[in-house]
Amino acid sequence: MMAMPIACSAFRRTALVLALVAGAMPAFAQESANQSADQSATQIASSQPAGEVVLIPNRVIYPGETIELAALKQVTLMAGKQKPDAVATRAEELNGKIAKRTLLPGRYIPTTAIREAWLVEQGAAVQVFFIAGGLTISATAVTLQPGAAGDLVKVRNIDSGKILSGTVMADGSIRVSAS
Repeated sequence: MMAMPIACSAFRRTALVLALVAGAMPAFAQESANQSADQSATQIASSQPAGEVVLIPNRVIYPGETIELAALKQVTLMAGKQKPDAVATRAEELNGKIAKRTLLPGRYIPTTAIREAWLVEQGAAVQVFFIAGGLTISATAVTLQPGAAGDLVKVRNIDSGKILSGTVMADGSIRVSAS
């Protein structure tokens, strides 16, 4: 009777260890000596100590949440430790971006876990432009999916009901081309 709980307990411990290891890679780092726990966003952005420095969350950041510098902590990697490829390390890479998945405190932030903020939301009315030489055609459409600048999104023309694909421009309009 005692063998079953012990095996079950060992199984649970193994599963927990595997879940923790697979979940995210920890940032092997030590806090900068000149950094306090409540360092302001300006100090994080301006102070860059010598050595390899990374930014990690100091609290849980949930999917869809805008990343603010106040939610990040600057750490210097310990001697002999190198950061993995494709992790965000600079304030400019993270400030104002949106988390695509849960970002845990003390873990690296993969660049694949963040995205640009949407310029157009799904269901929003937008201006659609077709420009060819001196010809410009504009129409109003409703977006069928959200998108950031440079993203290809589908929109539905309000007048004709036709679905078009176009590129989101920096001003929030959509530019379509002849196909």
